[in-house]
Amino acid sequence: MKQLQTLIRRGRAEPNALFFGISKLKLTFGAVAISLLGITAAPAHVTLKTQQATVGSVYKAVLIVPHGCAGSPMLKLRVQIPNGVIAVKPQPKAGWNVETVSGKYSQTFDYFGTQVSEGVKEIVWSGRLLDEHYDEFNFRAYLTSDLKPDTTLYVPVVQECEKGIDRWIEIPTNGTSSGDYKFPAPGVQLNSKK
Repeated sequence: MKQLQTLIRRGRAEPNALFFGISKLKLTFGAVAISLLGITAAPAHVTLKTQQATVGSVYKAVLIVPHGCAGSPMLKLRVQIPNGVIAVKPQPKAGWNVETVSGKYSQTFDYFGTQVSEGVKEIVWSGRLLDEHYDEFNFRAYLTSDLKPDTTLYVPVVQECEKGIDRWIEIPTNGTSSGDYKFPAPGVQLNSKK
């Protein structure tokens, strides 16, 4: 660095060379620091705030939506309710409309002594989320005892934006994890009832 400053004073180097030399040094240092820490650039995913839940109990799902779609505001959030998740109630949000789509379950489930064979299969929130903002979307549900403990329950989510759609619907198969996918579905680890 001192050699560069001396060359500039003697008129043998451009004054901008000092700036570019420092910028290159900062850039190189930053790249080395990132690689040493193992940090990689990745898009922010839609996730569930609470990462664990117990089968045979009530679960409050808080979906964290970190952005719109590649710079475009989100207008709708669609949440597909997985099989074995019943008694779903979405939480209303100021400035957003909420709708539910109901249908028959794949089987009859026990809900506190009552047999239930149909209910909410999809939640749709409609509103506007700017890409530079984040928001949370909540619903309450019962995780039936028919769900398998020590597995991950995935909740497919679709963001519909002014320009584009992000489908957070990829579900890991044997030998893969959510980190292996570009658009993984949010998941919650299921625990057995104690």
